[in-house]
Amino acid sequence: MQSLWVSIAWPDRHTSVFDPEWLKRRCFSAAARQALKEELFLNERYYWDSKLRIPTVDYQEVLRDDKAALDWLSNLRRVGVVQLKGAPTEKGVVARLGERIGYLRMTFYGHTWQVQDKHMANNLAYTSGKLSPHTDYPALYHTPGVQLLHCISDAEEGGESELVDGFHAAELLRREDPEAFRTLTSARVDFTDMGTDYCEFLLQSKQCTIEADPEGRVVRINFNNATRDSVLDLPVHQVQPFYRALRAYVDIMVRRENVFTYRMVPGDVLIFDNWRLLHGRRPYRSRPDRSRHLEGSYADWAEVMSRLRILRKSVHGNN
Repeated sequence: MQSLWVSIAWPDRHTSVFDPEWLKRRCFSAAARQALKEELFLNERYYWDSKLRIPTVDYQEVLRDDKAALDWLSNLRRVGVVQLKGAPTEKGVVARLGERIGYLRMTFYGHTWQVQDKHMANNLAYTSGKLSPHTDYPALYHTPGVQLLHCISDAEEGGESELVDGFHAAELLRREDPEAFRTLTSARVDFTDMGTDYCEFLLQSKQCTIEADPEGRVVRINFNNATRDSVLDLPVHQVQPFYRALRAYVDIMVRRENVFTYRMVPGDVLIFDNWRLLHGRRPYRSRPDRSRHLEGSYADWAEVMSRLRILRKSVHGNN
């Protein structure tokens, strides 16, 4: 059967020929636009609470098999967190995963960083104490989109990871306290961080605690009490409403039914959406012969989504 094409003759006598299916995908109807957005950006999310079952993929399969890698990144986009099992218990695992994506995000802590007890620690993560739920690096103008954590050795006691779906918590806040939601999506908060690691740094940024797009969909959470500045650049009449709204959001975050607790064991790699999830850690005690040791790194969503689209073509073709 002969294919049908749409031919347009322009006033300057130039002719354009289009495949009707190509035009149909670019239709201006609401349904066509929504379908194309989902195809290109995979915006559909699965929200979860303490009953989460983390999607799990084999580490070696992710490195060698496109289908496994596609499952890994698709679940990361939809659920916000994936665990890989069976990685070697040595440094370099997150760097290899970075190569599978494309490349890692460089920060003031380097391309990769070691989460261990450190003398004169310049970050709370480098102690054995509790870490409250937070997102990483809101003191940067553009916070890293994805975080990778590889367990090389675990603690003798404690150290369990705690995860909260920040988008789910934000939607609960929108429903339960619309005024607090409006405050946290409009009031910009100062974040700061300083120290010396890969190099010396002194960071300052302003971020809304909850970022929403023009359609009202939550797209990013910026919450970190360790780096939230003592400066609060708001008119005085907005100060108390801001703190009330922040408390309302935190109260939802820390509800027992909203916190998923997970213990990493050596060989586990946890990859999660740093724009969406808040992560924390219970205090721990290291083993006498070796300390708890995680190696971490960041990647950005631009590179992750690029690899996801390439893998989708590799596995499913152009359809």
